[in-house]
Amino acid sequence: MSYTALYRKWRPETFSEVKGQDAIVKTLKNQVATSHTAHAYLFNGTRGTGKTSIAKLFAKSVNCEHPVDGSPCGECASCKAIAEGRSMNVIEIDAASNNGVDNIREIVNEVAYSPTEGKYRVYIIDEVHMLSAGAFNALLKTLEEPPSYVIFILATTEAHKIPITILSRCQRYDFRRISIDTIAGRLTDLMEKEQVNVEERAIRYIAKAADGSMRDALSLLDQCIAFYLGQELTYEKVLETLGAVDTEVFSRLLRQILDKNVTGAIQVIDGMVIEGREMGQFVTDFTWYLRNLLLVQSSDNMEDVLDISADNLALLKEEAEMVDPEILMRYIRIFSELSNQIKYATQKRILIEINVIKLCKPEMEKDYTSLVDRVDSLEKKLEELLNGFEGQWSVYVKDLGSGEQFSINNQSMTSASLIKAFVMAASYENMDRLRVQEGTILKAEPLSDTVLNKLYALTENMVTFSDNESFNEMVRLQTPSMQFNAGARVINRFLRGQGYQETAVLHTLAPSSTEPVGLGGSNTTSVEDCGKLLESIYRGECVSEEASSQMLSFLLMQDTRTKIPGGLTDSITIANKTGENDSNQHDIAIVYGDRTDYVLCVMSENGGTEETAVSNIRMISALTYYALNW
Repeated sequence: MSYTALYRKWRPETFSEVKGQDAIVKTLKNQVATSHTAHAYLFNGTRGTGKTSIAKLFAKSVNCEHPVDGSPCGECASCKAIAEGRSMNVIEIDAASNNGVDNIREIVNEVAYSPTEGKYRVYIIDEVHMLSAGAFNALLKTLEEPPSYVIFILATTEAHKIPITILSRCQRYDFRRISIDTIAGRLTDLMEKEQVNVEERAIRYIAKAADGSMRDALSLLDQCIAFYLGQELTYEKVLETLGAVDTEVFSRLLRQILDKNVTGAIQVIDGMVIEGREMGQFVTDFTWYLRNLLLVQSSDNMEDVLDISADNLALLKEEAEMVDPEILMRYIRIFSELSNQIKYATQKRILIEINVIKLCKPEMEKDYTSLVDRVDSLEKKLEELLNGFEGQWSVYVKDLGSGEQFSINNQSMTSASLIKAFVMAASYENMDRLRVQEGTILKAEPLSDTVLNKLYALTENMVTFSDNESFNEMVRLQTPSMQFNAGARVINRFLRGQGYQETAVLHTLAPSSTEPVGLGGSNTTSVEDCGKLLESIYRGECVSEEASSQMLSFLLMQDTRTKIPGGLTDSITIANKTGENDSNQHDIAIVYGDRTDYVLCVMSENGGTEETAVSNIRMISALTYYALNW
């Protein structure tokens, strides 16, 4: 006797054997029991959800001589004839291959004749959406006013392709995807009847792989049983047969991607190829793995939704904490796009490798989500880099396009000459109150004898050329008393009002260091305060748009270009302000990149020799530009 496939052998013989479509079954049984059947039905739903099986059971029920609670008895002559496929009352038509006008006209001619036995002639038209426009028109009149003994059951996976004139004449039933639990339960029952030993984990994997289709699940199970005929079917054997990949491989691949390790990620892909895993299935499964990670991030109560073991759930939670949601959504987007491309690709491995490299190197993309990934990756790399430096280091980075930002070790430090940028901003705020006296110390010749030009020259000396005495003079000019302490208090009030919490003018700069401010101590600032100041200047929001423009011009003319600018090419426009003394090396900058502008602020204390510290700042600068603009 020839072998019968599982999905055919175990096709439901009664409504009670139908799984996952309880509402539809109950409605049809009630119609049969009360003799309130319609003349036309539309069964819509994805493949393998029971449309044809229920159509045949319904045909049995309406023709059954002794129906039991709306279900066919299975014993009468009519039930047996339909079950054996020899009944003249049930006509199955495949519209995919019989979709012309002539095919439908044959049906129209046949319905004129009543059944010789039984109550109803039932026409089951599968894939009905494949009928031509002419065929639908030929069917329309008959569908609208069929003889009392005729029932049409139209089955389709694409109801939207059916003309509304047809839809309006049918009772529509939408078949839902069958749950994993329901499929797994059915497979378990059938394996007991078949006397085949199958691991529960293997059953659930097949149920999940079937994607809501009972027929697909039975076909996959059939394939696995045939491969390991006479053996217990384990989870590992199912993976091998179906070319699937275990979640442990997904975990290894994800960790390589998060580490930006291209070589390691490609080696994971290579291992799957050598093991004969199916690449298309891998893309689908890895996308679902990433989806599960996102769900775990979204809620603490995802055990029932994810349908995974406690061990795998714990691993998912651990890995979910390693990646930001926005980055994870980028991964899902890339692999979702890949799943559509790979269906028609001849070189699937190459396509997968290219997309994995994309995940490892977000700088290859220009969209916002990739930028978030690049900024996140940059932060981790800078943290690792700073840990290897001598002394204390602080870094602040902000992408001025997206607003993505971070700071590392933000803290108050001796400002050195960075404080001059803040005094410049305060001076523009107090411009109308400034006193410029004859004999003001100016390195550069003023453009004229006007107050404005004197202030311009003084600011240029203080910021562009970093002249200390010009700084001292500018602080004194804040009040009529021309006292440094009083001027410092005016500037500090301005700084507090602008939210610069870590920045304060507390002392003159050499050569007038013998004139301390009443509060005592060194001038201070932080990388975050500096970043905030530079951004306000960049956006034209520091004092006024005109004042911001002038302040930016001084920063663009900065004559010390050995630190942040030193790590980049001369073609890149940079507005910066440096600061240094015996123990500190600082630089803050607005960098106008090819793809995005950004603020970078670096401060260090006891960072080794001047040469070492400056070299470290250059490394930070180059790494930041590469991450955000390449």
